[in-house]
Amino acid sequence: MAIAARTKDKPQHSVTGSTVYPILLIIGICHMLNDTLQAVIPAMFPILERSMGLTFTQLGLIAFTLNMVSSVMQPAIGWYTDKRPMPYALPIALFSSAVGIFGLAFAPSFATILLCVVFIGLGSAIFHPEGSRVANMAAGPRRGLAQSIYQVGGNTGQAFAPLIAALMLVPLGQTGVAWFTIVGMIAVGFLLYISRWYAGRLQTMRAQAKKTPAKAARSDIHRKSALIALGIIVFLIFARSWYGNAISNFYAFYAIEQYGLTIKESQTYIFLFLILGAIGTFLGGPLADRFGKKNVILVSLLASFPLALLLPFAGPVFAYVLLGLIGLILTSSFSVTVVYAQELFPGKIGTMSGLTVGLAFGMGAIGSVALGSFIDAFGLTPTMLGVAFLPILGILAFLLPSDQTISKWNES
Repeated sequence: MAIAARTKDKPQHSVTGSTVYPILLIIGICHMLNDTLQAVIPAMFPILERSMGLTFTQLGLIAFTLNMVSSVMQPAIGWYTDKRPMPYALPIALFSSAVGIFGLAFAPSFATILLCVVFIGLGSAIFHPEGSRVANMAAGPRRGLAQSIYQVGGNTGQAFAPLIAALMLVPLGQTGVAWFTIVGMIAVGFLLYISRWYAGRLQTMRAQAKKTPAKAARSDIHRKSALIALGIIVFLIFARSWYGNAISNFYAFYAIEQYGLTIKESQTYIFLFLILGAIGTFLGGPLADRFGKKNVILVSLLASFPLALLLPFAGPVFAYVLLGLIGLILTSSFSVTVVYAQELFPGKIGTMSGLTVGLAFGMGAIGSVALGSFIDAFGLTPTMLGVAFLPILGILAFLLPSDQTISKWNES
């Protein structure tokens, strides 16, 4: 709250060409707090599996409920707020997540857990498109970097999941989740400040828009090409999300089975994968600003493929190295795909954020159910071998139009 307090009396409105770093930092922190609440759910999986006797399929259904509510709602909310931005929806979103997390601590049954997860998913669905819009408003000319700052907050929050499991949920159990209600309320406080800045910035942008001549509509050929490129991006998000969820949701069980580890020890693998993923997310934006978004998307998937193939055959020590490298490389395209889609369809910031980030969660949700069923049917090792081939689908990125081509479309 100290950051917000220092700037409270004079909310900062970016001008053309400037980057408002305090706002980017605060919205990144809020993204971290929001995704920390979401990270509690997969962190609970080993505890719920033992205390409530849940199957892998049921655990997959919990992840499915969280991610599907978020993914289905995000594009719809993004589309609506592109037309009617809602600055004060941000604190409401985190309040919904806080309610869900409090209920989760005392949920007595599988059905009640699913209901609480709906509240958390709804809060996330509202937060992400509007949070991405705030990052875009504050970006100035550094859109890749701005989106990285925003997205790295979320990835860092997700990386807290194994630490949450090891340090809090293992000793405290399910009721220990109630402490994370405080996290949600802290985020609400930050977002009240962000909403004030957002509302003021919105007025400035509307005033500027009245003075600026409207651009001609994009040609049908370019629109069709942009839609094809968006379809490729969505498919690549499928591949990345399915593989990422295989690791974050189920690799702990693989480590326990293969290496004879405890729940606490197995969580260190997931933490390394996720925290290096957060670093990769941050690095991806500046790299894209310098080398191009298409190039970063292509390299992030293809360079991960040989490492993913080696992982099931690695020993307990080498697995740390591989997981760290995969997390670093694979997620370097996370924020980049968001900005790429937003530039394919300028003026659709919320919609594109909802499609890319929302679909990342949604496809991970479908993948969680499928992977849980595969593990129940075929075992952990064959499933981990199968998902290792997903990053090779990144070869489709060769078909994407270059950054320069998209710039020409937007200028014409």
